[in-house]
Amino acid sequence: MSVISVGLVDDNPALLNNISHNLSVFEELRIDFKAINGVDVLEKLTKHNPDVILMDIEMPLMDGIEATREIKKRNPSQKIMMLTVLDREDKIFEAIKAGASGYLLKDEKPGKILKSIEELMDGGAPMSPIIAAKTLEILRKEPIVAAKVEAYVTPESFNLSKREIEILENIANGLSYTQIADRLFVSAKTIRKHTENIYQKLHVHSKLEAVQLAQKNKWV
Repeated sequence: MSVISVGLVDDNPALLNNISHNLSVFEELRIDFKAINGVDVLEKLTKHNPDVILMDIEMPLMDGIEATREIKKRNPSQKIMMLTVLDREDKIFEAIKAGASGYLLKDEKPGKILKSIEELMDGGAPMSPIIAAKTLEILRKEPIVAAKVEAYVTPESFNLSKREIEILENIANGLSYTQIADRLFVSAKTIRKHTENIYQKLHVHSKLEAVQLAQKNKWV
């Protein structure tokens, strides 16, 4: 795998430098920029295009959830993973709704963060174990997807192509980009591009939202 560029966002200078130092030892990663709040990261993104953003939540001026929402609005394909001390269900729920594709606690070891970044790049949704458990509780309590459009009978109503429907079915079955690519005899990059198109057509920001919308309409 080529070097993964990373943007770090945290309002605590000591933690920001510590995370940057711990991750910079991995040759698989390159720290693209560091930002101290949501406003700062939006400014940095006018000059940088990182593969992944590691986003804190509680920050002044603009918090990580609002920043994630704004970034995904501007660039739906941007990969964002929350890296925070907060394990509250409301914050997890809001982060997922905003478009975060992963959620780690700051006490994870650097090696775990690296593996999670690689998993995210391969189409996964990495989470710390306690966050994964709480996410299941959230799903039991209420649906994540609040559809922005009326329910449609067929995926064609959203102008999904046959290939996009096929990819969505594979995503719903839990396959990664690489696994789908191998199955369809195309590159993982092609699958990622199709997935970005699916998100835009369905007006969603994550695999979870896309799959739940598909399940709601009985496409998968």
